[in-house]
Amino acid sequence: MKKENSISRRSFLKTSAMAGALGTVGSGTAAVMLTSCGGSQTNTGYTPLQQPGSYYVPNLVDFAKDGQPLKAGVVGCGGRGSGAAFDFLNAANGVTIVALGDTFQERVDDLAAKLKQEKDIDIPQDMRFVGLDAYKSVIDSGVDVVLLATPPVFRPEHFKYATEQGKHSFLEKPICVDPVGYRTIVATARQAQAKNLSVVVGTQRHHQRNYVAAYQKIQDGLIGEITGGNVYWNQSMLWFRERQAGWSDCEWMIKDWVNWKWLSGDHIVEQHVHNIDVFTWFTGLRPVSAVAFGSRQRRVTGDQYDNFSVDFVMDNGCHLHSMCRQIDGTATNVSEFVQGTKGSCYTDSGGTAIIKDLSGKVVWEYDFEAEKAQFKQTNPYVLEHVNLINHIRDRKPLDQASHNAISNMGGIMGRESAYTGAEVTWENMTASPLDYMPADLNLGKMDMSGFVVPVPGSPQNK
Repeated sequence: MKKENSISRRSFLKTSAMAGALGTVGSGTAAVMLTSCGGSQTNTGYTPLQQPGSYYVPNLVDFAKDGQPLKAGVVGCGGRGSGAAFDFLNAANGVTIVALGDTFQERVDDLAAKLKQEKDIDIPQDMRFVGLDAYKSVIDSGVDVVLLATPPVFRPEHFKYATEQGKHSFLEKPICVDPVGYRTIVATARQAQAKNLSVVVGTQRHHQRNYVAAYQKIQDGLIGEITGGNVYWNQSMLWFRERQAGWSDCEWMIKDWVNWKWLSGDHIVEQHVHNIDVFTWFTGLRPVSAVAFGSRQRRVTGDQYDNFSVDFVMDNGCHLHSMCRQIDGTATNVSEFVQGTKGSCYTDSGGTAIIKDLSGKVVWEYDFEAEKAQFKQTNPYVLEHVNLINHIRDRKPLDQASHNAISNMGGIMGRESAYTGAEVTWENMTASPLDYMPADLNLGKMDMSGFVVPVPGSPQNK
Protein backbone atom coordinates (compact mmCIF):
# COMPACT_ATOMS: atom_id res chain seq x y z
CA MET A 1 0.00 0.00 0.00
CA LYS A 2 1.17 3.51 -0.78
CA LYS A 3 1.93 5.52 2.37
CA GLU A 4 -0.65 8.27 2.39
CA ASN A 5 -2.96 9.51 5.09
CA SER A 6 -6.13 11.54 4.55
CA ILE A 7 -6.84 11.59 8.29
CA SER A 8 -3.95 13.04 10.26
CA ARG A 9 -2.94 11.69 13.63
CA ARG A 10 -3.43 15.13 15.16
CA SER A 11 -7.00 15.52 13.87
CA PHE A 12 -7.88 11.96 14.90
CA LEU A 13 -6.53 12.38 18.44
CA LYS A 14 -8.35 15.70 18.71
CA THR A 15 -11.61 13.94 17.87
CA SER A 16 -10.86 11.19 20.41
CA ALA A 17 -10.07 13.77 23.07
CA MET A 18 -13.39 15.48 22.40
CA ALA A 19 -15.14 12.17 23.00
CA GLY A 20 -13.44 11.79 26.37
CA ALA A 21 -14.06 15.37 27.40
CA LEU A 22 -17.79 15.48 26.76
CA GLY A 23 -18.39 15.35 30.49
CA THR A 24 -18.06 13.17 33.53
CA VAL A 25 -21.40 12.03 34.86
CA GLY A 26 -19.93 9.58 37.36
CA SER A 27 -21.35 11.33 40.39
CA GLY A 28 -23.56 10.06 43.19
CA THR A 29 -23.63 6.61 44.75
CA ALA A 30 -22.47 4.75 41.67
CA ALA A 31 -19.26 6.74 41.41
CA VAL A 32 -18.60 6.34 45.14
CA MET A 33 -18.87 2.57 44.83
CA LEU A 34 -16.64 2.44 41.76
CA THR A 35 -13.82 4.34 43.42
CA SER A 36 -13.94 2.63 46.81
CA CYS A 37 -14.35 -1.10 46.25
CA GLY A 38 -11.59 -3.06 47.94
CA GLY A 39 -7.90 -2.38 48.32
CA SER A 40 -6.20 0.83 49.37
CA GLN A 41 -8.33 3.98 49.55
CA THR A 42 -5.42 6.36 48.96
CA ASN A 43 -3.04 6.98 46.10
CA THR A 44 0.00 8.03 48.13
CA GLY A 45 3.07 7.63 45.94
CA TYR A 46 1.08 7.28 42.71
CA THR A 47 1.01 9.76 39.84
CA PRO A 48 -2.35 9.76 38.02
CA LEU A 49 -2.37 9.11 34.29
CA GLN A 50 -5.37 11.45 34.13
CA GLN A 51 -6.83 13.69 36.80
CA PRO A 52 -10.28 12.73 38.13
CA GLY A 53 -12.95 14.72 36.30
CA SER A 54 -10.89 14.91 33.10
CA TYR A 55 -12.08 11.58 31.71
CA TYR A 56 -15.45 9.96 31.19
CA VAL A 57 -16.96 7.62 33.79
CA PRO A 58 -20.55 6.42 33.27
CA ASN A 59 -23.05 6.71 36.11
CA LEU A 60 -24.10 3.06 36.25
CA VAL A 61 -27.35 3.25 38.20
CA ASP A 62 -29.84 0.37 38.13
CA PHE A 63 -32.52 2.12 36.10
CA ALA A 64 -32.68 5.18 33.89
CA LYS A 65 -34.36 8.27 35.25
CA ASP A 66 -37.91 9.08 34.18
CA GLY A 67 -38.29 11.73 31.53
CA GLN A 68 -38.85 12.20 27.82
CA PRO A 69 -40.79 9.26 26.30
CA LEU A 70 -38.59 7.48 23.77
CA LYS A 71 -39.61 5.41 20.76
CA ALA A 72 -37.01 3.04 19.33
CA GLY A 73 -36.65 1.11 16.13
CA VAL A 74 -34.63 -2.08 15.71
CA VAL A 75 -32.56 -2.67 12.57
CA GLY A 76 -31.39 -6.30 12.52
CA CYS A 77 -33.83 -8.58 14.35
CA GLY A 78 -31.61 -11.64 14.88
CA GLY A 79 -30.24 -12.77 18.22
CA ARG A 80 -28.29 -9.63 19.12
CA GLY A 81 -30.93 -7.23 17.80
CA SER A 82 -33.63 -9.04 19.74
CA GLY A 83 -31.45 -8.95 22.84
CA ALA A 84 -30.81 -5.22 22.43
CA ALA A 85 -34.55 -4.58 22.06
CA PHE A 86 -35.33 -6.20 25.41
CA ASP A 87 -32.28 -4.62 27.07
CA PHE A 88 -33.57 -1.21 25.98
CA LEU A 89 -37.06 -1.94 27.29
CA ASN A 90 -35.66 -3.19 30.62
CA ALA A 91 -33.56 -0.08 31.13
CA ALA A 92 -36.24 2.54 31.77
CA ASN A 93 -39.87 3.51 32.06
CA GLY A 94 -41.45 5.42 29.22
CA VAL A 95 -39.59 3.64 26.42
CA THR A 96 -41.00 1.40 23.73
CA ILE A 97 -40.23 -0.32 20.42
CA VAL A 98 -42.37 0.86 17.50
CA ALA A 99 -40.62 -0.33 14.31
CA LEU A 100 -38.62 -3.35 13.18
CA GLY A 101 -36.45 -3.96 10.13
CA ASP A 102 -34.44 -6.88 8.80
CA THR A 103 -33.35 -8.44 5.53
CA PHE A 104 -35.71 -11.35 6.19
CA GLN A 105 -39.42 -11.38 6.98
CA GLU A 106 -39.23 -14.29 9.42
CA ARG A 107 -36.80 -12.46 11.68
CA VAL A 108 -39.00 -9.37 11.84
CA ASP A 109 -42.06 -11.49 12.62
CA ASP A 110 -40.21 -13.57 15.24
CA LEU A 111 -39.15 -10.46 17.18
CA ALA A 112 -42.63 -8.94 16.83
CA ALA A 113 -44.11 -12.12 18.33
CA LYS A 114 -41.65 -12.03 21.25
CA LEU A 115 -42.41 -8.38 21.95
CA LYS A 116 -46.13 -9.12 22.01
CA GLN A 117 -45.76 -12.19 24.21
CA GLU A 118 -43.25 -10.81 26.72
CA LYS A 119 -43.92 -7.04 26.75
CA ASP A 120 -47.44 -6.75 25.26
CA ILE A 121 -46.05 -4.49 22.53
CA ASP A 122 -47.87 -4.66 19.19
CA ILE A 123 -45.81 -3.94 16.08
CA PRO A 124 -48.33 -3.41 13.24
CA GLN A 125 -47.60 -4.81 9.81
CA ASP A 126 -46.97 -1.34 8.38
CA MET A 127 -44.14 -0.86 10.91
CA ARG A 128 -42.40 -4.09 9.93
CA PHE A 129 -39.88 -3.47 7.16
CA VAL A 130 -38.01 -6.07 5.10
CA GLY A 131 -35.07 -5.95 2.69
CA LEU A 132 -31.57 -4.56 2.41
CA ASP A 133 -32.99 -1.01 2.60
CA ALA A 134 -35.29 -1.71 5.55
CA TYR A 135 -33.08 0.45 7.78
CA LYS A 136 -34.21 3.61 6.01
CA SER A 137 -37.87 2.83 6.62
CA VAL A 138 -37.24 2.14 10.32
CA ILE A 139 -35.24 5.33 10.78
CA ASP A 140 -37.85 7.38 8.89
CA SER A 141 -40.78 5.91 10.88
CA GLY A 142 -40.83 8.54 13.64
CA VAL A 143 -38.43 6.90 16.12
CA ASP A 144 -36.18 8.80 18.53
CA VAL A 145 -33.55 6.07 18.90
CA VAL A 146 -32.30 3.32 16.58
CA LEU A 147 -30.78 0.04 17.73
CA LEU A 148 -28.43 -1.04 14.92
CA ALA A 149 -27.60 -4.75 15.08
CA THR A 150 -27.29 -6.10 11.54
CA PRO A 151 -24.09 -7.85 10.41
CA PRO A 152 -21.43 -5.18 11.03
CA VAL A 153 -20.47 -4.44 7.43
CA PHE A 154 -23.70 -2.43 7.23
CA ARG A 155 -23.15 -0.47 10.47
CA PRO A 156 -21.35 2.60 9.03
CA GLU A 157 -24.00 3.31 6.42
CA HIS A 158 -26.86 2.72 8.85
CA PHE A 159 -25.23 4.97 11.47
CA LYS A 160 -24.64 7.65 8.85
CA TYR A 161 -28.28 7.66 7.75
CA ALA A 162 -29.58 7.63 11.34
CA THR A 163 -27.38 10.61 12.23
CA GLU A 164 -28.39 12.52 9.11
CA GLN A 165 -31.99 12.04 10.21
CA GLY A 166 -31.24 13.26 13.75
CA LYS A 167 -31.61 9.96 15.62
CA HIS A 168 -29.75 8.80 18.72
CA SER A 169 -28.01 5.47 18.10
CA PHE A 170 -27.05 2.24 19.79
CA LEU A 171 -24.38 0.57 17.65
CA GLU A 172 -23.73 -3.08 18.26
CA LYS A 173 -20.05 -3.90 17.96
CA PRO A 174 -18.08 -4.00 15.79
CA ILE A 175 -18.94 -0.71 14.16
CA CYS A 176 -16.87 -1.18 11.00
CA VAL A 177 -15.01 -3.95 9.17
CA ASP A 178 -12.78 -2.03 6.74
CA PRO A 179 -11.03 1.34 6.30
CA VAL A 180 -13.87 2.82 4.23
CA GLY A 181 -16.29 1.99 7.02
CA TYR A 182 -13.86 3.33 9.63
CA ARG A 183 -13.68 6.72 7.94
CA THR A 184 -17.49 6.82 7.66
CA ILE A 185 -17.81 6.09 11.39
CA VAL A 186 -15.30 8.79 12.38
CA ALA A 187 -16.96 11.41 10.17
CA THR A 188 -20.46 10.44 11.34
CA ALA A 189 -19.42 10.59 15.00
CA ARG A 190 -18.34 14.19 14.42
CA GLN A 191 -21.69 14.92 12.83
CA ALA A 192 -23.52 13.31 15.77
CA GLN A 193 -21.55 15.52 18.17
CA ALA A 194 -22.51 18.61 16.17
CA LYS A 195 -26.18 17.59 16.35
CA ASN A 196 -26.02 16.88 20.11
CA LEU A 197 -26.91 13.22 19.58
CA SER A 198 -25.94 10.41 21.93
CA VAL A 199 -24.23 7.29 20.62
CA VAL A 200 -23.49 4.18 22.70
CA VAL A 201 -21.54 1.19 21.36
CA GLY A 202 -22.10 -2.42 22.41
CA THR A 203 -18.63 -3.00 23.80
CA GLN A 204 -20.33 -3.74 27.10
CA ARG A 205 -17.18 -3.71 29.24
CA HIS A 206 -17.57 0.08 29.29
CA HIS A 207 -20.78 -0.51 31.25
CA GLN A 208 -19.54 -3.35 33.45
CA ARG A 209 -18.82 -1.96 36.90
CA ASN A 210 -15.72 -4.03 37.65
CA TYR A 211 -14.11 -2.93 34.36
CA VAL A 212 -15.02 0.71 34.96
CA ALA A 213 -13.55 0.50 38.46
CA ALA A 214 -10.32 -1.05 37.11
CA TYR A 215 -10.13 1.70 34.49
CA GLN A 216 -10.38 4.35 37.22
CA LYS A 217 -7.63 2.69 39.27
CA ILE A 218 -5.31 2.66 36.25
CA GLN A 219 -6.03 6.35 35.64
CA ASP A 220 -5.28 6.97 39.34
CA GLY A 221 -1.77 5.67 38.58
CA LEU A 222 -2.02 2.42 40.51
CA ILE A 223 0.03 0.48 37.94
CA GLY A 224 2.15 3.43 36.82
CA GLU A 225 3.04 4.20 33.21
CA ILE A 226 1.90 1.61 30.66
CA THR A 227 4.65 -0.70 29.37
CA GLY A 228 2.72 -3.45 27.57
CA GLY A 229 -0.01 -6.03 27.72
CA ASN A 230 -1.72 -9.17 26.45
CA VAL A 231 -5.33 -9.64 25.34
CA TYR A 232 -7.10 -12.89 24.48
CA TRP A 233 -10.34 -14.32 23.16
CA ASN A 234 -9.79 -18.03 22.71
CA GLN A 235 -12.88 -20.24 22.65
CA SER A 236 -14.56 -23.16 20.87
CA MET A 237 -15.95 -22.91 17.35
CA LEU A 238 -18.77 -20.43 16.92
CA TRP A 239 -22.09 -21.28 15.26
CA PHE A 240 -22.53 -21.75 11.51
CA ARG A 241 -25.36 -22.32 9.02
CA GLU A 242 -25.05 -24.82 6.21
CA ARG A 243 -26.65 -23.76 2.95
CA GLN A 244 -30.23 -24.87 2.47
CA ALA A 245 -32.04 -25.56 -0.80
CA GLY A 246 -33.60 -22.40 -2.18
CA TRP A 247 -31.27 -19.98 -0.41
CA SER A 248 -29.65 -17.44 -2.71
CA ASP A 249 -25.94 -16.64 -2.43
CA CYS A 250 -26.52 -13.49 -0.41
CA GLU A 251 -29.25 -15.05 1.75
CA TRP A 252 -26.95 -17.88 2.78
CA MET A 253 -24.03 -15.60 3.57
CA ILE A 254 -26.14 -13.21 5.66
CA LYS A 255 -27.71 -16.10 7.60
CA ASP A 256 -24.19 -17.50 8.15
CA TRP A 257 -22.65 -14.06 8.57
CA VAL A 258 -20.16 -14.75 11.41
CA ASN A 259 -18.15 -16.95 9.03
CA TRP A 260 -17.77 -14.52 6.12
CA LYS A 261 -15.09 -11.87 6.28
CA TRP A 262 -17.02 -9.23 4.31
CA LEU A 263 -19.97 -9.43 6.71
CA SER A 264 -18.26 -9.93 10.08
CA GLY A 265 -14.77 -8.54 9.52
CA ASP A 266 -13.50 -11.96 10.72
CA HIS A 267 -13.62 -12.87 14.39
CA ILE A 268 -10.59 -10.75 15.30
CA VAL A 269 -12.81 -7.75 14.50
CA GLU A 270 -16.25 -9.16 15.30
CA GLN A 271 -15.43 -10.72 18.69
CA HIS A 272 -11.85 -10.02 19.77
CA VAL A 273 -12.51 -6.28 19.40
CA HIS A 274 -13.79 -6.45 23.01
CA ASN A 275 -10.34 -7.28 24.36
CA ILE A 276 -8.44 -4.91 22.09
CA ASP A 277 -10.92 -2.24 23.12
CA VAL A 278 -10.27 -2.83 26.83
CA PHE A 279 -6.55 -2.23 26.30
CA THR A 280 -7.01 0.95 24.23
CA TRP A 281 -9.58 2.23 26.74
CA PHE A 282 -7.57 1.43 29.87
CA THR A 283 -4.33 2.86 28.48
CA GLY A 284 -5.41 5.66 26.14
CA LEU A 285 -3.03 4.21 23.52
CA ARG A 286 -3.66 3.34 19.90
CA PRO A 287 -1.77 0.94 17.62
CA VAL A 288 0.70 2.40 15.15
CA SER A 289 1.72 -0.90 13.51
CA ALA A 290 0.88 -4.59 13.51
CA VAL A 291 2.61 -7.78 12.40
CA ALA A 292 0.40 -10.86 12.58
CA PHE A 293 -0.22 -14.39 11.46
CA GLY A 294 -3.31 -16.56 11.38
CA SER A 295 -4.80 -19.55 9.64
CA ARG A 296 -7.90 -21.52 8.80
CA GLN A 297 -7.81 -25.06 10.15
CA ARG A 298 -11.25 -26.12 11.39
CA ARG A 299 -13.88 -23.73 10.07
CA VAL A 300 -16.77 -25.39 8.23
CA THR A 301 -18.33 -22.56 6.20
CA GLY A 302 -17.34 -19.11 5.01
CA ASP A 303 -13.97 -17.73 3.96
CA GLN A 304 -12.30 -16.43 7.11
CA TYR A 305 -9.64 -17.61 9.55
CA ASP A 306 -10.16 -19.34 12.88
CA ASN A 307 -7.05 -18.06 14.71
CA PHE A 308 -4.91 -14.92 14.87
CA SER A 309 -1.82 -13.78 16.75
CA VAL A 310 -0.81 -10.13 16.50
CA ASP A 311 2.13 -8.06 17.75
CA PHE A 312 0.93 -4.46 18.02
CA VAL A 313 3.29 -1.55 18.59
CA MET A 314 1.40 1.17 20.43
CA ASP A 315 1.97 4.90 20.11
CA ASN A 316 4.09 5.10 23.28
CA GLY A 317 6.41 2.39 21.89
CA CYS A 318 5.16 -0.50 24.05
CA HIS A 319 3.96 -3.81 22.61
CA LEU A 320 0.53 -5.42 22.93
CA HIS A 321 0.17 -9.12 22.16
CA SER A 322 -3.27 -10.04 20.83
CA MET A 323 -4.46 -13.65 20.43
CA CYS A 324 -7.83 -15.05 19.38
CA ARG A 325 -9.05 -18.48 18.31
CA GLN A 326 -12.34 -20.31 17.63
CA ILE A 327 -11.53 -24.03 17.55
CA ASP A 328 -13.18 -26.87 19.48
CA GLY A 329 -10.99 -28.82 21.90
CA THR A 330 -8.48 -26.02 22.55
CA ALA A 331 -7.58 -24.02 25.64
CA THR A 332 -10.01 -21.18 26.36
CA ASN A 333 -9.08 -17.73 27.64
CA VAL A 334 -11.03 -14.46 27.47
CA SER A 335 -9.02 -11.87 29.39
CA GLU A 336 -6.89 -8.74 29.40
CA PHE A 337 -3.56 -8.04 31.08
CA VAL A 338 -2.06 -4.55 31.29
CA GLN A 339 1.50 -4.09 32.58
CA GLY A 340 2.78 -0.87 34.08
CA THR A 341 5.93 0.43 35.74
CA LYS A 342 4.44 -0.07 39.22
CA GLY A 343 2.25 -3.14 38.73
CA SER A 344 -0.28 -4.91 36.54
CA CYS A 345 -4.04 -5.18 36.05
CA TYR A 346 -5.85 -8.39 35.13
CA THR A 347 -9.48 -8.58 34.01
CA ASP A 348 -11.44 -11.46 32.52
CA SER A 349 -14.85 -12.58 31.28
CA GLY A 350 -15.50 -14.35 34.56
CA GLY A 351 -15.63 -11.01 36.35
CA THR A 352 -12.14 -10.78 37.83
CA ALA A 353 -10.62 -7.32 38.20
CA ILE A 354 -7.41 -7.28 40.21
CA ILE A 355 -4.28 -5.11 40.45
CA LYS A 356 -0.94 -6.35 41.78
CA ASP A 357 2.31 -4.55 42.47
CA LEU A 358 5.60 -5.67 40.94
CA SER A 359 6.17 -8.20 43.73
CA GLY A 360 2.82 -9.87 43.01
CA LYS A 361 1.04 -8.46 46.07
CA VAL A 362 -2.63 -7.61 45.53
CA VAL A 363 -3.10 -3.86 46.02
CA TRP A 364 -6.70 -3.65 44.78
CA GLU A 365 -9.47 -6.09 43.88
CA TYR A 366 -13.00 -5.34 42.82
CA ASP A 367 -15.57 -6.00 45.54
CA PHE A 368 -18.49 -7.86 44.00
CA GLU A 369 -20.21 -8.25 47.35
CA ALA A 370 -20.37 -4.47 47.67
CA GLU A 371 -21.83 -4.24 44.18
CA LYS A 372 -24.51 -6.82 44.94
CA ALA A 373 -25.40 -5.00 48.16
CA GLN A 374 -25.69 -1.63 46.44
CA PHE A 375 -27.18 -2.49 43.05
CA LYS A 376 -29.91 -4.72 41.64
CA GLN A 377 -28.98 -4.43 37.98
CA THR A 378 -25.61 -6.02 37.17
CA ASN A 379 -26.17 -6.86 33.50
CA PRO A 380 -23.88 -4.62 31.39
CA TYR A 381 -26.08 -5.23 28.32
CA VAL A 382 -28.91 -3.45 30.14
CA LEU A 383 -26.65 -0.85 31.78
CA GLU A 384 -25.41 0.40 28.41
CA HIS A 385 -29.02 1.29 27.57
CA VAL A 386 -29.54 2.85 31.00
CA ASN A 387 -26.57 5.09 30.24
CA LEU A 388 -27.78 5.93 26.73
CA ILE A 389 -31.28 6.84 27.93
CA ASN A 390 -29.95 8.96 30.79
CA HIS A 391 -27.73 10.93 28.42
CA ILE A 392 -30.64 11.50 26.04
CA ARG A 393 -32.97 12.61 28.84
CA ASP A 394 -30.31 14.79 30.47
CA ARG A 395 -29.53 16.37 27.08
CA LYS A 396 -25.85 15.58 27.62
CA PRO A 397 -24.59 14.12 24.32
CA LEU A 398 -22.36 11.06 24.54
CA ASP A 399 -20.02 9.81 21.80
CA GLN A 400 -18.63 6.29 22.18
CA ALA A 401 -18.14 5.75 18.45
CA SER A 402 -14.94 7.80 18.20
CA HIS A 403 -13.09 5.69 20.78
CA ASN A 404 -14.48 2.40 19.51
CA ALA A 405 -13.25 3.24 16.02
CA ILE A 406 -9.70 2.99 17.41
CA SER A 407 -10.09 -0.57 18.68
CA ASN A 408 -11.98 -1.55 15.53
CA MET A 409 -9.10 -0.25 13.43
CA GLY A 410 -6.71 -2.26 15.59
CA GLY A 411 -8.61 -5.43 14.73
CA ILE A 412 -8.62 -4.48 11.04
CA MET A 413 -4.86 -3.87 11.12
CA GLY A 414 -4.20 -7.24 12.74
CA ARG A 415 -6.46 -9.04 10.29
CA GLU A 416 -4.93 -7.49 7.19
CA SER A 417 -1.40 -8.19 8.43
CA ALA A 418 -2.31 -11.85 8.98
CA TYR A 419 -4.05 -12.11 5.60
CA THR A 420 -1.08 -10.62 3.71
CA GLY A 421 1.92 -11.38 5.94
CA ALA A 422 2.93 -7.70 5.71
CA GLU A 423 3.52 -5.16 8.42
CA VAL A 424 0.49 -2.89 8.53
CA THR A 425 0.60 0.68 9.83
CA TRP A 426 -2.09 2.94 11.25
CA GLU A 427 -1.35 5.62 8.66
CA ASN A 428 -1.59 3.29 5.68
CA MET A 429 -4.65 1.42 6.90
CA THR A 430 -6.73 4.45 7.91
CA ALA A 431 -6.10 5.92 4.43
CA SER A 432 -6.59 2.64 2.53
CA PRO A 433 -9.33 2.34 -0.13
CA LEU A 434 -10.06 -1.22 1.10
CA ASP A 435 -13.84 -1.76 1.05
CA TYR A 436 -15.38 -5.13 1.94
CA MET A 437 -18.87 -4.36 0.59
CA PRO A 438 -19.50 -6.45 -2.56
CA ALA A 439 -20.00 -4.36 -5.68
CA ASP A 440 -22.88 -6.61 -6.81
CA LEU A 441 -24.71 -6.86 -3.46
CA ASN A 442 -28.24 -8.16 -4.00
CA LEU A 443 -30.50 -10.89 -2.66
CA GLY A 444 -30.21 -12.94 -5.83
CA LYS A 445 -27.15 -14.46 -7.44
CA MET A 446 -23.78 -12.93 -6.67
CA ASP A 447 -20.26 -13.46 -7.98
CA MET A 448 -18.84 -15.87 -5.39
CA SER A 449 -15.37 -16.09 -6.96
CA GLY A 450 -13.97 -13.36 -4.70
CA PHE A 451 -14.93 -15.06 -1.43
CA VAL A 452 -11.75 -17.08 -0.89
CA VAL A 453 -9.59 -17.80 2.15
CA PRO A 454 -6.62 -15.40 2.20
CA VAL A 455 -3.11 -16.85 1.83
CA PRO A 456 -0.26 -14.67 3.18
CA GLY A 457 3.07 -14.00 1.50
CA SER A 458 4.29 -14.93 -1.97
CA PRO A 459 4.21 -18.41 -3.53
CA GLN A 460 7.47 -20.30 -3.71
CA ASN A 461 9.24 -20.33 -7.04
CA LYS A 462 9.67 -23.81 -8.38
